[in-house]
Formats: sequence, C-alpha cells, structure tokens
Amino acid sequence: MGFRKKSTRNPPVLSQEFILQNHADIVSCVGMFFVLGLMFEGTAEASIVFLTLQHSVIVPAAEQEATGSKSLYYYGAKDLATIFFYMLVAIIIHATIQEYVLDKINRRMQFTKAKQNKFNESGQFSVFYFVSCIWGIFVLISENCLSDPTLLWRAHPHNMMTFQMKFFYISQLAYWFHAFPELYFQKTKKQDIPGQLVYIGLHLFHITGAYLLYLNHLGLLLLVLHYFVELLSHMCGLFYFSDEKYQKGISLWAIVFILGRLVTLIVSVLTVGFHLAGSHNRNPDSITGNVNVLAAKIAVLSSSCTIQAYITWNLITLRLQRWVEDSNLQASCVKKKRSMTKGKSSKKGTENGVETSNRIDSPPKRKDKSS
Repeated sequence: MGFRKKSTRNPPVLSQEFILQNHADIVSCVGMFFVLGLMFEGTAEASIVFLTLQHSVIVPAAEQEATGSKSLYYYGAKDLATIFFYMLVAIIIHATIQEYVLDKINRRMQFTKAKQNKFNESGQFSVFYFVSCIWGIFVLISENCLSDPTLLWRAHPHNMMTFQMKFFYISQLAYWFHAFPELYFQKTKKQDIPGQLVYIGLHLFHITGAYLLYLNHLGLLLLVLHYFVELLSHMCGLFYFSDEKYQKGISLWAIVFILGRLVTLIVSVLTVGFHLAGSHNRNPDSITGNVNVLAAKIAVLSSSCTIQAYITWNLITLRLQRWVEDSNLQASCVKKKRSMTKGKSSKKGTENGVETSNRIDSPPKRKDKSS
C-alpha cells in the first residue's frame, strides 16, 4: 500500500483530496448509520442484518449434556450485508493504525519514499497476520481440531458452523474486500495495482471456497499456516527497513517459507485426497453442503497445489532478481573503484612528469661573480 501524507491545507469539500484525507471519518459516519438504526423499531430489523451473524439454527445439545441447546450457522445471501459492515470496520482500523502508529514511526525513522511504502505495507499486514494467527489458533483449540485432527475431514454436521468459526471467516472476507478501496485511499501506484489485485484475489478465492464448500476446519488450519509464514516475512521486512544488518533474517524466512509450503501441501493431500467427509458419493448434495465427490476433491487439491507452486515460483524469481541486482551493483561498485584508482594513479603520474620536466628545463643557477 502507498504512503498517504496528510496536507496542512484544507482541500475543497467532496474533492478527491478531501476524501483521501478524511476517508476514515466518512466511513465511520456510514458505520454509525447502521448502528443508530438499532435504536428505532422500524429500522432495527434491517440494521441487525449488517451487525450480527445471520442464518442461525438452534440445535439440541449433545447427549452427554443434560439440558440446553446451541446455535449453529450456515451461509446465505445475508452474509454479504455483514461482510459489508465489517469491511467498513476494517477500513477504520486500517486508518487508525496508519495514522497513530506507522506515520509516527515513519517521521522518526525518516525513511525514503520507497521504504515508506514498503514499511507501511509490511506494518499493516504484520498486525493483521498476527491477530489472525492468534485468533485462528484459539478457534482450532476450542473446536478440538488440535487434539482430534480427524475433525478436519469428519466435522459433524458437515453443513453447519459454530459462531466463532463463521465470525472468523466473515472477518477474513471483510478484511480482504476492504483491500480493494484501500488501493485508492492509499494512492497505490498504477504499476503496483495488478500485483496487489492478484494477491488480494487469490486470498479471496481460497477463503471463499473453503467457506462455501464447508471446508471450515481444513481452511482454517491452512490459513493459520499461511499467515504464520507471511507474518515472519513482513516482520523480517520491518527489521530490515529499520536496519539493513538484519539481512540474515530474510534468508531464515526463506527456509521457513519453503517448510510452510511443504506442510500445507502435505495437509491438503492427506485431508482432501484420502479422508475428506468420509464416504464417497457420486452426486454432490448442494442442499446439505456435502461436496464429497471426486470432482470437488480434484478441484480443491489442484487449487491448493497450484497456489503453493505459484507462491514458491514468485519467491524464487524474486530472490533471483535481487541476487542479479546485488551482483550488478557490486560489479558497478568495483568498476567504479578501479576507475577511481586508475584516475588517481594517472594523475599522480602526470604530476610527477611535470615536476621532472620542470627540473630538466629550468637552467642552472649562475654564481655571482661579485660574491
């Protein structure tokens, strides 16, 4: 994301510069519009669709529990309204982190324009990945996925989600959808927009696929693994921007990156290829959400393998480009030093030649006869 610097002058109202400077306040007003709708009886029913999770079903509690019931959720069209509201929340949080944390660090460190853009991007993603990793691990523990890994392929019921699982996916979708308007709010350069769109689109595609196919536990585990590797990547970038002596941290991240990709592929193959949803069905059941068919398995597995290969290839090409740039820079520096030393030696040679010629050409001093 680009670096947005606030101007001291007041731009015209509703101009482009006014919207860029005050977009967080404008979005806050839009969000408050939905919150205030809860206060009135005529609008409360419509406002609650944006603020709370929808499509809930009350089911009886487990047999070992004497009394009580719990709510499970499935997805539906009303989820789009909830995603829209939390997308506004993500924009507000993004602007708050930028103004009160990252901008202050930028002013103190006095980065260049290029480093400011990369530092802001790494700072924003570091906060998001850190919160998502902690949140995802908490959900995995509460869902007993770590103690019972078989839940990755036999979650029951397979077409329902708990509150925390659905809220996690809604928040993830809201965050990645908020990245589209942020390209405009942060004044992203035109040459950087295609790469950002691909990066955002890949995350949305896989998160949405796991959400719609009810691969909630598998998708959550893969997201935590992916976010952990990305967190290390951006943390290494932050340390490198502050001091270039942390170059070794980037090499360490590359090793962790490869290991994370391998673990992701292993988990995907074991879960999707062998144990997904138990029995094999000939026909998919779109009503109950049962996608345990050969076509769905091949699609999920091929998508996971393709994205891992794509990310790994990008890493290899990036490292090769940096290696070529560093080697060219070192070669130019060596060539420059050699030319400077040659220039100094030739200058000294000419000076010495001028001195010797002056000595030869100057006539000998005559003795004064009077003395």
